[in-house]
Amino acid sequence: MALKQGWTGRCFEDFEVGDIYQHPLGRTITETDNIWFTLLTVNPNPIHFDSVYAAQTEFKQPLVDSTFTLALVTGLSVADLSQNAINLGWEEIRLPAPVYNGDTLYARSEVLNKRESRSHPQRGIVHVKTLGFNQHGTIVIECKRTMMVYKRAHLPVLPIPEIEKGK
Repeated sequence: MALKQGWTGRCFEDFEVGDIYQHPLGRTITETDNIWFTLLTVNPNPIHFDSVYAAQTEFKQPLVDSTFTLALVTGLSVADLSQNAINLGWEEIRLPAPVYNGDTLYARSEVLNKRESRSHPQRGIVHVKTLGFNQHGTIVIECKRTMMVYKRAHLPVLPIPEIEKGK
């Protein structure tokens, strides 16, 4: 039986302006996710964890912390975009619709531009626009992200040990 290498992510050379990546994984957000994230980030806004308080708002239920939404949608895109990259920044982050506990988020990204890095010749700069949407197809977040992506010849090697045959 042949040993097949798994997906190791895109390198700078793999990105083409105009490419759109439909990220393959979705993620359902639980109440626990939302509460833990607000606790970890010391966010005391009761709209995220107090159902009685949230019921008095126009949303009628707790909202998912918007920075969790950004982190989750970014995470959904890593295998396609930044597995071999360093994030340089996010910009133009918009939240056009609320996210609730129990929503499942998906994402897709479009390559807006790319260029050689002037300060790191072993990498290039890639700029993308990512949309996050829920199970109904409603866009809940959109943002632009800039990444410094390794060129294939300079990609660090993953330290994967050999395993003896039959074990």
